[in-house]
Amino acid sequence: MSSNEDFFNHIRNGQLDAVKSLLDAVPKLLETQDQRGSTPLLLAAYYGHGDLVKHFLEKGAKVDAKDGSGNTALMGVCFKGYVDIAKQLIHAGANVNHKNAMGATCLIYAVTFNREDMAELLLAHGADVSMKDAKGKSALDHAREQGIQSLVKLLENR
Repeated sequence: MSSNEDFFNHIRNGQLDAVKSLLDAVPKLLETQDQRGSTPLLLAAYYGHGDLVKHFLEKGAKVDAKDGSGNTALMGVCFKGYVDIAKQLIHAGANVNHKNAMGATCLIYAVTFNREDMAELLLAHGADVSMKDAKGKSALDHAREQGIQSLVKLLENR
């Protein structure tokens, strides 16, 4: 197994000490991508490893780096529901209105996966409710289609 593969496996498994050791030995690993185009920060966020997210941000990881589908770390946590990590990323300057290759936004993901607490956080940090995905649907449209009344109400009042 290559050091890149080891590095990404340690990230997926949340092994902070192993990640730190490899990153200290090979600093350029911070900007590498796995086979799907995910950066270390994106993977750490996606797997819910807040300690790794913090470490990568402290080391200068690009908060809005995209994977092969145009997703950022913030987009990943929006559908997974990791609010604390989302707060870290937003504090580090993550773009709450970024669109991926399908035109989806963080807010659209939060709504689609019924993450009301995440939607509230995004709205508090300037998420644009009028943005639409590639199918022409807004976050409100997604909430209505899924019958998530609490999110419909939240978004209608914006």
